[in-house]
Parts: sequence; C-alpha cells; structure tokens
Amino acid sequence: MSDFDNNPFAEPAGNNPFNDPSVTQVTSSSVEPVDQYNPFPAHPKDSLAAHTTPASTSLYQPAVLEPSPQATAIAAQANLLKQQEELERKAAQLDRREQELQSMGPSGKQNNWPPLPKRFPIKPCFYQDFSEEIPPESQRVCRMIYYLWMFNCMTLFLNLLACLAYFTTNASYGVDFGLSILWLILFAPCSFLCWYRPVYKAFKSDSSFSFFFFFMVFFCQVVIFIIQAVGIPKWGNSGWIAAFTIIGTNKPVGAIMIIVAILFTICAVLSIILLKMVHSMYRRTGASFQKAQQEFSQGVFTNKSFQTAAAGAASSAAQGAFRAP
Repeated sequence: MSDFDNNPFAEPAGNNPFNDPSVTQVTSSSVEPVDQYNPFPAHPKDSLAAHTTPASTSLYQPAVLEPSPQATAIAAQANLLKQQEELERKAAQLDRREQELQSMGPSGKQNNWPPLPKRFPIKPCFYQDFSEEIPPESQRVCRMIYYLWMFNCMTLFLNLLACLAYFTTNASYGVDFGLSILWLILFAPCSFLCWYRPVYKAFKSDSSFSFFFFFMVFFCQVVIFIIQAVGIPKWGNSGWIAAFTIIGTNKPVGAIMIIVAILFTICAVLSIILLKMVHSMYRRTGASFQKAQQEFSQGVFTNKSFQTAAAGAASSAAQGAFRAP
C-alpha cells in the first residue's frame, strides 16, 4: 500500500539539492526575514542599530601639503630680517649706554661742565657741583677761585681787543696782537686744568697732593698776572707800560688799554689773597708734604697705564737678557 501513496511523478529524494545538509543549515539559521523587521521597536535593543556592525574606529590623518621652496625661502628671509632688526635695536641700545658711560665722570655721575646744549657735538668733560662735593666751610673759597678763573678769561679776551686796537694805530705792534691770541687760547684752558681743577679736587677729597700741585702752579699764575699787569711792550699784554706809551698819541686806544691793565691788576691782587686763604685752610687740614708724596706714589702704582708700561718694560728687559750672549 505504501507504494500507492507515493507520487510517481515526483523526483527521487536523493536528487533534491535543497536536501543537502549544508544548505538546510543555512536556511534554518536565526536571521530574521525582511518582512519581520520592525522599524519602530518598543525597546532600543530591538532597533536596527543593535544588529548593525559598528563602524571602524580607526582615525585617518589629514593630508599635509609640503610648502614650496619659494615659500620656504620667503619665510627664511623674513626671519632673517626680523633677527637683523633685533640686532640693530640691541646695538643702538649698547651705543647709547656706552655714550652715557663715557659722559659720566669718575664719580659715576653725568658730566655737566662746560654747560653745552644737548645737540652740541662736544659733550661736557667734567662734573662740578659745589653744594654736593665741596664741604660747606670750603665752598666760598672754591667759588671765588672759580670766579677768578672766569674773570681771567674775560680779561684775556679784552686784552685781545685792546691789542687789536693797539695794532690798528701802529702796524709794528702786530706781534702784541698775535701773542694776545696765543695767550687767550693757551691760558684759558690751561688755567682751568692746572690750578682750578686741582684746588677743586683738593677741597673735595682733602688731597694733600692736589693742594701741593695747586700751590706750585698757582704761584706761577700769580707771577704771570703781575707781568700782564705791568704790560711789557712786545709781550702781548695791554698793561700799564703799554697803555702809557700809546695814551699820548691815541687817547681812546690808551683808555682801553688802561682798563685792561686795571683788570690784570685786579687779577693779580685777587690771586694773592686767594693763595693766602687756601694756604691757611691747607694748614688747618693737617696736610703735609709727606702725605702728598704718599698719595702720589699710591696713585702712580695703582694707575693702570703705569702698571701696563712697567709690565711692558719688564718683559722687554727680560727678553733682552735672554737674548744676550
């Protein structure tokens, strides 16, 4: 009976390819068909995102464009220009600082004498302040010596004008006019450096050597004042003798020369008075010639120029000794 239940037109079971175990395993998997997919799940776990494969977490580096050689050269040139500007700025600061240091005296303060305009090419060479550097008991005498120097410079200038007028009356007196120019150019700065500054330093630091140097030079200055007041002809001075010589022939010129002779006389008298005043103050300070010698020796041996010269002389002598047969 079983033979009648089978379909005679059906293919044999062994020939069905879908009966293959590998095929039946795939078809019987738990993958949900499309018609069973619910786009609005009741729970987030039932969403499609729960069944999707997570995206790759690998990071992708952006593409980097290398600069062209021209852009690199332009950037390098700009960097060099910036560095050059910075170096020039620092060099200007160093130059300005060096000028400030050069304009300062040994005391570390900016020089203020002679009082010149800031735009003037020549800068002040000395620092001078009576109220700050000179003791109160010595300020009056120091100021008087300074005023004497200024008075002497004015007298030398007037002496030049008087000798010029003297020269206009007689051409043979041209030598007096030439010497008057020389005395003005020579005595005005030398008197400042040789006897005013030493006495200023002497009052400032109570230096015996500065006092001694002042006395030695200022005594010579007193003698020069006396010679100028006398007015020896052909010596370039409008003193008393030269004034009385010309006053008989030319009274205006003689009057000018008499005024200059009076000024030279005042210089001589004031210089003698101030010399005595400074000497009395020098004696009260307890200074002496022995102290001046000690200060001179200490100043010479501590001088860098003297040390350099001595070292050079010693090395030369040593080399000569070794070279000698």
